[in-house]
Amino acid sequence: MKPTLTLRQKTKQFLVILLPILITQISLSAITFFDTNMSGKASSTDLAGVAIGSSLWVPLQTGLSGILMGMTPIVSHLMGGGQAKKVAYHIMQGLWLALLLAVAILAVGSMLLPTILDGMKLDAEVRHIAFRFLSFLAIGIIPMFGYTVLRSFIDALGQTRISMTVTLISLPINIFLNYLLIFGNWGFPRLGGAGAGIASAITYWCVFIIAAIFVIRLKPFASFGVFRSFYGISLKVWKELLKIGVPIGFSIFFETAVFAAVTLLMSRFDTITIAAHQAAMNFASTLYMIPLSISMALTILVGFEKGAGRLKDARQYSILGIASAVALSLVTAVVLLVAGHYVAGLYSDESSVIKLTQHFLIYAIFFQISDAIATPVQGSLRGYKDVNPAFIITFISYWVIGLPVGYLLATFTGLGAYGFWVGLIAGLAAGAVLLLARLIKVQRPKQESPAAAASA
Repeated sequence: MKPTLTLRQKTKQFLVILLPILITQISLSAITFFDTNMSGKASSTDLAGVAIGSSLWVPLQTGLSGILMGMTPIVSHLMGGGQAKKVAYHIMQGLWLALLLAVAILAVGSMLLPTILDGMKLDAEVRHIAFRFLSFLAIGIIPMFGYTVLRSFIDALGQTRISMTVTLISLPINIFLNYLLIFGNWGFPRLGGAGAGIASAITYWCVFIIAAIFVIRLKPFASFGVFRSFYGISLKVWKELLKIGVPIGFSIFFETAVFAAVTLLMSRFDTITIAAHQAAMNFASTLYMIPLSISMALTILVGFEKGAGRLKDARQYSILGIASAVALSLVTAVVLLVAGHYVAGLYSDESSVIKLTQHFLIYAIFFQISDAIATPVQGSLRGYKDVNPAFIITFISYWVIGLPVGYLLATFTGLGAYGFWVGLIAGLAAGAVLLLARLIKVQRPKQESPAAAASA
């Protein structure tokens, strides 16, 4: 990355950073998409089982990965401040922390998962599929967390095309393994939704191994010597990473967990409703990769400019990113309005599931508009290392407003399952307003450093 002077230069650098991130995020999301989509083609029971399993796993995975994503602004600030020699040491500390988090979640999950599933009162077959899906997926937890650290390093250097390449190499592996293991093709056992868990776990191992090879051998990563020396655990660096990463992780956890909570609460409805809800939510999550990618690009760019003391440039990147997200959200809204029936047909061949999924997708339109504001704003705030207020705002918006409103509407009005979606929309809208207000406060004009002023 390099300093930019004009809007045209900023737009070009923004797109250079953003587009590979977007392709990467869509590809990573496609792993879950194909797990859900191909399981749905097996049966609505398999789709429901994967839906329950994903709803338990995704909040934990994204929340803990969010902690490790704190490495991105740390590396961006180190590079912007001319402290590249410290990067390798910090990356190794991130990998140690990733290993600890993975082992902890495996230990806790092995003890609590049967009890959690038993308490949900699921159909026996749905419960069986969910348990096997999660058990197989657990094989890939360690490499997945490790890859999060390596990707944060890669992206913070502005080399987002490398992350894109890693993911694009791995995605066909996931699809092919799903083809073999979900449907039992080429002599493999027909495992249904549970087979998607094995496919994803193997894919995560491939992603980590490929990323590690790139970090060791390719420029500019090789010059940092990330794996060249052995570094013991540094609680001081862990404290620095956790100080930034924990609020990021909890913010992401509260956001993803509220959607998972809704899916779990919908277990009181029939299997068709669970399957349709998950199909619509899965597609909405795929569209969410657009504002999420913009958010990640803004964390890198704003962090780089903030680390160099160029506050005006950081503000300009924030405006550029948020405006782009809003414009793209209007495009996705049109897609859902015009092609909702075809989107629903991607997930099931059962007419009842398709019809109900199409109805849920209408509500997803409003998700996109709120996400287009809230998510890039969070990315900008992370670039400023201003993470604690966003954590509080996210909790209030989703868990004090969104989920309670959704539960009340679903339980005490005629909206039924749709009531949960209305509640989520209310929470997302509240979060967008509050987060934008926080960013405006953080970006109030401040005296720039003499060096930055001189360079301008």
